[in-house]
Amino acid sequence: MPKAFLSIVVFLMCGVVPAYALAAGQSKPATEVTRKAQVENTAGLNFADMQDWEDARRGFIAPLPDKGHITDANGRETWNLEHYKFLVGDKAATAPDTVNPSLWRQSRLVMLDGLFKVTERIYQVRNADISNMTIIEGDTGLIIADPLVSAENAAAALKLYYAHRPHKPVKYVIYSHSHIDHYGGVEGVTTAADVRNGKVGILAPQGFMEAAVAENVMAGTAMSRRAMFMYGTTLPPSPTGHVGAGLGLKNSYGSKGLIPPTDVIEENGALRTLDGLTFIFLLAPGTEAPAEMHWYIPELKALTAAENCVHTMHNLYTLRGAKTRDPLKWAQALDATAARFGSEAEVLYGMHHWPVWGGERVRTLLHRTSDIYRYIHDQTLHLANKGLTMNEIAEELRLPPELAHTFALRGYYGSLNHDIKAVYNLYLGWFDGNPAHLHALPPVAAAKKYVEYMGGAAAVLKRAKEDYAKGEYRWVAQALDHVVFADPTNREARELEADTLEQLGYQAESGPWRNFYLTGAHELREGSFTLPATRSADSQAQALPPDLYFANLGIRLDGQRAQGREFAMSVVLQDLKQEWQLKLRHGVLRATQGGTGSAPALTLTATLPDAMALFDGRLSPEVAAKRGLLQGDTTPLTQFLNLLDTFRPDFAIIEP
Repeated sequence: MPKAFLSIVVFLMCGVVPAYALAAGQSKPATEVTRKAQVENTAGLNFADMQDWEDARRGFIAPLPDKGHITDANGRETWNLEHYKFLVGDKAATAPDTVNPSLWRQSRLVMLDGLFKVTERIYQVRNADISNMTIIEGDTGLIIADPLVSAENAAAALKLYYAHRPHKPVKYVIYSHSHIDHYGGVEGVTTAADVRNGKVGILAPQGFMEAAVAENVMAGTAMSRRAMFMYGTTLPPSPTGHVGAGLGLKNSYGSKGLIPPTDVIEENGALRTLDGLTFIFLLAPGTEAPAEMHWYIPELKALTAAENCVHTMHNLYTLRGAKTRDPLKWAQALDATAARFGSEAEVLYGMHHWPVWGGERVRTLLHRTSDIYRYIHDQTLHLANKGLTMNEIAEELRLPPELAHTFALRGYYGSLNHDIKAVYNLYLGWFDGNPAHLHALPPVAAAKKYVEYMGGAAAVLKRAKEDYAKGEYRWVAQALDHVVFADPTNREARELEADTLEQLGYQAESGPWRNFYLTGAHELREGSFTLPATRSADSQAQALPPDLYFANLGIRLDGQRAQGREFAMSVVLQDLKQEWQLKLRHGVLRATQGGTGSAPALTLTATLPDAMALFDGRLSPEVAAKRGLLQGDTTPLTQFLNLLDTFRPDFAIIEP
């Protein structure tokens, strides 16, 4: 299986920041309206409650060395907590006006870094990446759960552990679920050779490999561009810029890998004895990730619900773009975990944030987290069945106080607003039933008509300035969006919309919402940066099995240019001992395994990596023919390859 090194997924999940993207914009101070909103938005929250601070500090052993500065083999920085020192210390005790006080509190808690003891034989390294690395001490070796995003950061985390604990070898690695921040750093704690030789076992839930390599490929370029907004990868760290992601500080920038599991957990209640400790696994598919699992270690009375129970309301729909998650399955998975282990567990540790201790607190957090997802599910459908639309429900629905005022359920990563919209979309789709919305004009055409109807750009700007002064930021952003889409060269409109989005960002409790708003403001002021066009030679695509890889080729095919064209070829994959036939007809590319009657005139005989290189443009048909990989006339193949598009990961979002 090829390694998952720098690729689309780097931008998608890991936030690699090009140095040229970090220029600071012309940030403005918080307005009086925003300062008042910061107080109103956090009313009812008990900031004097220090329980989370006590939990986040409990078991502290040592901080990350070198002030959290980690580099790769070439000296390139993969992590540096010095950039975020404005979040630390007595001076940071009071939130600045430019950050929602609740988000500021969360980011300061996340900044507590280093090695921590969870309970006997369980340790965590926190804030060495967006996720935690959990180290469980077996009788003779170590069991590593979720080895971070990057190999360099995982290696640094393990080195910190070894500096304070006995130097036992890694015997097992567990991937709790199929997102890269829970497996990408695996080569920092073990090697593919040791796994092949049986020295290290890797456990993962059923469906892990397919989910890990497929979820972010089919729409990968679109997701990667949107992820730049969600994670704020172009924002400089500062009280007016990037302050965190809510789920953690941010994603690391190092090398990523993927070593396939050697032991797939396929049933609930599956038992494994790992180096003297008993692990009882419960599958939780279709929750926070397509493939996810919880587990309990009875000898230690220690439970994890992976990323399904952490200190934030999570995403039922992630703003970078992904399939909607099912809140009912999420709640049911937590209920099953609480029912089976809640009466025994004395500590609940997560793959993000900090643990909670004590049986009653463990049960409370599991039940309340289940309750919030079920409440959002049930009450969204309740109001939908009364005839309210998606946006109307998101404005009206509020959480009961016991859920709304629980810090662990605040919208630091997800938000109540967009989670409600996710549930509506899951059941009813994008259409609200109003026929006026059935075939609306596309953004640019609609924007020009809106501006015309409103009396022209000057008239809109005049009224927008008045509404901005009143603090009606949501409406001003909506109105000015039309002006910018009608004429993206209108500098005055761009600047005022940027100022508006900035204030909305300052007010946002959700890290991703803040990052979206501030990145939009940044691009309106500074323009977007340029990235090279990409084919599917990224690591995730390279890890795809043939059926999914060929399906992705069908997405790269420009079906309109392909109309009236026909093409056929055989692909013999020597390494997999498989034969496939590709056929283009009616603008559709189909891939069929095995023979389908008469053989095409053109045959490719190669390994899967060489076949990918040919279709990705890294191996020309001429060179492939000289190497004896192609048999037949290559002219139709060249014509076909010209129908496969490249995708730009820097397409416009905030302007047309």
